[in-house]
Amino acid sequence: MNYVTKAVCVKCGAEHKPTPDLTTCEKCGGILDIRYDYDGIRRALDPLAMKDRTDYSMWRYREFLPIGNCASCGTSVHHSYVPDADRHRLRVGWSPLYKTQRLASELGLKTLYIKDDGINPTASLKDRASAMAIVKAKEAGAKVIACSSTGNAASSLAGNAAAAGMETYIFVPERAPKGKVAQLLVFGAHVISVKGSYEDTFRLSAEAIEEYGWYNRNAAINPYLMEGKKTVAFEIAEQLGWRMPDYVAVSVGDGCTISGVWKGFKDLFETGFIDRLPRLISVQAEGCCPINRAIAEGKGWTPMEENTIADSIAVGVPRNPDKALNAIRESNGVVINVSDDEILSAMRLLGRSYGIFAEPAGATGTAGVKKAVETGLIEHDATVVSLVTGSGLKDVANAMKAAGEPLLIEPDMDLLREKIKA
Repeated sequence: MNYVTKAVCVKCGAEHKPTPDLTTCEKCGGILDIRYDYDGIRRALDPLAMKDRTDYSMWRYREFLPIGNCASCGTSVHHSYVPDADRHRLRVGWSPLYKTQRLASELGLKTLYIKDDGINPTASLKDRASAMAIVKAKEAGAKVIACSSTGNAASSLAGNAAAAGMETYIFVPERAPKGKVAQLLVFGAHVISVKGSYEDTFRLSAEAIEEYGWYNRNAAINPYLMEGKKTVAFEIAEQLGWRMPDYVAVSVGDGCTISGVWKGFKDLFETGFIDRLPRLISVQAEGCCPINRAIAEGKGWTPMEENTIADSIAVGVPRNPDKALNAIRESNGVVINVSDDEILSAMRLLGRSYGIFAEPAGATGTAGVKKAVETGLIEHDATVVSLVTGSGLKDVANAMKAAGEPLLIEPDMDLLREKIKA
């Protein structure tokens, strides 16, 4: 059964029918938030019932998700589309949550967990949003789906769409790492590399989507994508036995992921699955931190240059600032900016302390946790979860910057002994 009741604009409060092709508010153009019948969910499901579920993917939380709507009326009725086959094409979600005690000790923390979403099918958290986008596109009767991306949203869409037999058009800035572009091409996407910033790329994709009538996967336009991303919060809660950590650290670019994480925890709180909410740690790169700067200065956000190696969060004009700012403020969150050198250091820490290979944006949350402990922004006895949002295989060039070059020698044992002794 579908428990979605409506979509509400976060700016003007206007209510909309939750049809599968929903985008922004018809009155003011603001971003929409999907609302649920939480009493209904509470009657249908409780934490104990989750133990009996054998679907270890994001779809195990189906009561909390907007799936199964009728393409015509937007309601969940007997003639609605039931996307079971599409929900199970690629296994998205249920990524591991590691208790990394050695890394916690190095950082001076009591308890640190790492949620490694780099193990998803296309190696990033964005698979959660793209899997949802495919389901909603199918409900809407779409044949082609498109988006703009700095890389991970693009590759996740291309992979999930390939599994579902859908055609994709993907717009990426020219600076996108080759590993991510290679994924797109291998998955059969039509790839448009744009000479310009992410803002230029987004604008061109929006114009093309409007002209050709493609289904819009852009996360700050399509409100359903956050509903996919929020499943990472459900998993954290369930994997911790429904006991909340003190903090959850998230790397932030467009603002969609941190908004989704907060929405997931709030959904669980509304239904009584958890008895308190964690505080968020919003981590951005120093070279591109418009959302954190707005919080720190108590002002509205303003654009910034995209000056960081962490391409996945290099968003100078965030498309989901309202929800992100609300999430940080509502959670009494912490904002912290990290340098590229601190990001590279976190990549090494994750690898050497627990064998987790993170791309720069994926390691940014952990870099923020380290800096927050060092600067006294979070307590040493706190329990913290840090999200790793993407695999280091996405950006091998920067991984080599973090790790350094291998030892190169002739095939001579005496030379090897000398090098090892040195």
